[in-house]
Amino acid sequence: MTRTRRWTTQRYFAAVLTAMVVLILAATVVGAQALNRTSTASNRLNDRISPARTAVVQLDDALRNQDTALRGYLLSRAPQFLDLYRESVTAERAAATVLRDLLGGESQPLADLTAVEEAAARWRGTVADPAIRTRGGDVAAAFAPVRARLDTLDRRLATARQEGRAALEHTRRLRDIVFVGLVFALLLLIAAIAVLLRVAVVRPLTRLGAAVRRVSGGAFDHELSPHGPADVAELGRDVEAMRRRLVDALTVTRRARDELELREAELRRSNADLEQFAYVASHDLQEPLRKVASFCQMLQRRYGDALDDRARQYIAFAVDGATRMQRLINDLLTFSRIGRIYDDSTPVALDDILNRVQETLASGIAETGARIVRPPLPVVPGDVTLLTMLWQNLLGNAIKFRRPGTAPHVEITATATGAMWTFTVSDNGIGIDPEFADKIFVIFQRLHPRDRYGGTGIGLAICKKVVEHHGGAIELDGSYEKGARLVFTLPAGTPEPSAGTPEPSAGTPEPSAGTPEPV
Repeated sequence: MTRTRRWTTQRYFAAVLTAMVVLILAATVVGAQALNRTSTASNRLNDRISPARTAVVQLDDALRNQDTALRGYLLSRAPQFLDLYRESVTAERAAATVLRDLLGGESQPLADLTAVEEAAARWRGTVADPAIRTRGGDVAAAFAPVRARLDTLDRRLATARQEGRAALEHTRRLRDIVFVGLVFALLLLIAAIAVLLRVAVVRPLTRLGAAVRRVSGGAFDHELSPHGPADVAELGRDVEAMRRRLVDALTVTRRARDELELREAELRRSNADLEQFAYVASHDLQEPLRKVASFCQMLQRRYGDALDDRARQYIAFAVDGATRMQRLINDLLTFSRIGRIYDDSTPVALDDILNRVQETLASGIAETGARIVRPPLPVVPGDVTLLTMLWQNLLGNAIKFRRPGTAPHVEITATATGAMWTFTVSDNGIGIDPEFADKIFVIFQRLHPRDRYGGTGIGLAICKKVVEHHGGAIELDGSYEKGARLVFTLPAGTPEPSAGTPEPSAGTPEPSAGTPEPV
């Protein structure tokens, strides 16, 4: 189905503006014509008709003076009347010339002027001039035709003036109508633009805004219907497409949340089972092991003389197995409690931690002649118990996996790297092959026989879990060849007053600058 192509807002306004321009141009042309007609009528009336009437008066005076001078001369024979007669003829001709110039293009008044001049000429030729020569004659009624022609010209000009005034008034009214119509049309177009703006833009945008607010208020299933011009409708369709994408994303999020809640519930059940297992392991499982070890030892003490060497060896194996099982259970409990029971976050002075660890390992240090070199260690946020386990396992491994006949030498470093502290624990022991760099952090993974190096194989797994629980990472430095070097990071706490170097913890003697502290 083909969608009807609608006008855009720009096209609507372009059409209205085009109509306004056309109207203004048309009004300008009509107004210019009206002004031109008004100017023409005014100029004709002021520059031709009115001066022509004045010239007619002058012509009338000149003709009347001729008649009066002729009569006075015939009565008195005074020469001044004859001079007045000749001057009046000259004035008549001058007035006729001016009048002819003013009436250029006026055919009827010009014809009347010609008739007046012809009548005056006939009167002078047939009446005035013969009477002057003969000094006698009847001139009383002879001037009447000239007066009639002059009256006709005067009435013609009076009529032309009235017509000119009427034409001027008409053109003025037309001009006023044109300008009033132009103003009215402009106001109408402005009102049309306002209505168009409201109907085509404001109302659709208001509807769209109300629909968007409704959706943003939580009614995500409310479908937006585009209205208005093509561009506004296109905007509505884009918003509707965005709403649908948000609804799809919300649906996916809700599904993921539901799945997460299910998994969280399963995890809570699993944790509850783990708690139950820990309780059983710490009580119910260890009690039989203690009984086995205890009764085996009692059997060895009471019947030791009656037993041969193989029987005593079997009893020793049973006691050792029960003891190792107890240690294994305890290590598993410790591993499971990391981040679950031990989850504190307080400023921890690592110098104090290391001092306590060295006190715990004092017998092993004294027995092997181990030497531990360490700098002042920083204060980091973490759990005291977990960090104690970390350092105890690291130092215990460095002392345990020593070279035969060589006293252990353990060196600790601490370097601030941005928001983290980087620590290294290096020893001169038997070392670790780089190919086992990942295997050593796996629980219960051993690289050596149990009869040579004791333990459950969970120490470095505990170290990895402790470091990662605190937001750091631990790895084996494969480039170190003098023994084994473990590198790990811990987040830095509040900066200490001295820049760059951590201050020693309370109770630890401060070494000289730049020299690690031997133990």
